[in-house]
Amino acid sequence: MIEIKNIHKIFNSGQPNQVNAVNGINLNIKSEEFLVIVGANGSGKTTLLDLVAGSVSPTSGTISIDNEDITKLQDYRRSKWIARVFQNPMSGTASDLSIIDNFRLAAIRTKPKGLSIGINDTFKNQIKEKISTLGLGLENKIEQQMGTLSGGQRQALTLLMSVMDSCKVLLLDEPTAALDPRSAEVVMRTADELIKDYRLTSILITHNLKDAYKYGNRVILMGEGQVVKDLDAGKKKALKQNDLFDWFG
Repeated sequence: MIEIKNIHKIFNSGQPNQVNAVNGINLNIKSEEFLVIVGANGSGKTTLLDLVAGSVSPTSGTISIDNEDITKLQDYRRSKWIARVFQNPMSGTASDLSIIDNFRLAAIRTKPKGLSIGINDTFKNQIKEKISTLGLGLENKIEQQMGTLSGGQRQALTLLMSVMDSCKVLLLDEPTAALDPRSAEVVMRTADELIKDYRLTSILITHNLKDAYKYGNRVILMGEGQVVKDLDAGKKKALKQNDLFDWFG
């Protein structure tokens, strides 16, 4: 599904402040695999995700999805495959628009835009049904401005919007880092359900080792821009939570 070959990313090359953020990583992420990436700050986790998303370009190496080379594709051209949820809940939604308007935009994210009626009763009912699965009571507030919601509410809605249009890959960039424990639980439970229901290939970056233990079917530890440990489904299943903490001991 996602094949990463000998990827390097150097920032400020040749300068005194040169940073070798990613150093020759090779990864093959299978279809429907849920990969969790952990590591200390500065280990290259977010840079690797940015490389897959297309928000930064590699210094060398290649990335392909479904055997198609996407190394030089700009991020918006990768949207037919990739949806991304950011750490900041404000990044995934339009604050000045209503909930229903945000969902409408998400539904046509990769589609040609034309002049047609975008929101009707059928669409509203579909969105209400989706939102009700969160258990947050927001299904009766679809006309409410997105900017008036809490960060946890917005992040949960962003997850639902990520699968409104077709995508095969879901990138989760520390999606619960700015949330309270209850909101974080809702967001991770929702993400796990969507990944399974839509049979997505997913990458989660997290500093929450409990989430790294609980979610996903593969986990890797990064350090100094390289993969230090790589546990497949069988090894991850046998992993104990304390083992993860020992990685940072």
